[in-house]
Amino acid sequence: MSTVRERVQALIAMAEDGKFLEAIQEFYAENATMQENGRPPRIGLAALLENERRVLQSIQEIRINRAESFVVDGNRSAINWIYEFIDHEGRFHPRDEIAWQLWCDGKIVEERFYYDPARTVQLS
Repeated sequence: MSTVRERVQALIAMAEDGKFLEAIQEFYAENATMQENGRPPRIGLAALLENERRVLQSIQEIRINRAESFVVDGNRSAINWIYEFIDHEGRFHPRDEIAWQLWCDGKIVEERFYYDPARTVQLS
């Protein structure tokens, strides 16, 4: 089995390729939770996929400039994502966020995003 570090690197590569739905299916456990800042978490793979589809439909494009950095400590990881969301009017909405993840058996079981909501459009 791959290490958490290897799984994180593969997740980053897939997301940077714009394969967001595929990444959720590949890297998230069936009972995974995903939470935006202090909002209530989404629970379960189906809910994560549904939300991602809704977000993707609500915008024209997502540009990921880069995964600025990442760290892995045991079964925990953090990725600093730098995104640009482009809305249907062509406006750019930058997001600089930290994804804090808990991994189990090669899958993310908990993820929480931390970012400044005043600096970005709320998409989810």
